[in-house]
Amino acid sequence: MADIVDIAVSAGLFETLVTAVKVADLVETLKSPGPFTVFAPTDDAFAKLPPGTVESLVQNPPQLGRILTYHVVSGKFTQADLAQMGSVTSVEGSPISIDCLDGFEVKNSTVIQADIEADNGIIHVIDTVLLMG
Repeated sequence: MADIVDIAVSAGLFETLVTAVKVADLVETLKSPGPFTVFAPTDDAFAKLPPGTVESLVQNPPQLGRILTYHVVSGKFTQADLAQMGSVTSVEGSPISIDCLDGFEVKNSTVIQADIEADNGIIHVIDTVLLMG
């Protein structure tokens, strides 16, 4: 089975995310055994950010890394697991709220595809970049 990075690369929906992961030097981490749960913003999600945001973040790898690790949780959690939890703590250290009462919402984002199995975890595809705070 492919790992989280390989799935993101091959899916064709995550070119911005894959580039950001490379710039932030997180490829090896996300290829490690984990397991991880990743809330993966699509290219369209990154496109919703204000103009220049992605370019600015690419110029600041530490800040980019902090934002990206906010999208990652230690452990492998399916939608059903997350529905029982209400919130999780990101690798970055901040809480992420989960709401599965009417659909599948992760903080300010809607999950558009859940439970993509990877060798080292699970991916939930989201429609908006998660913002801390």
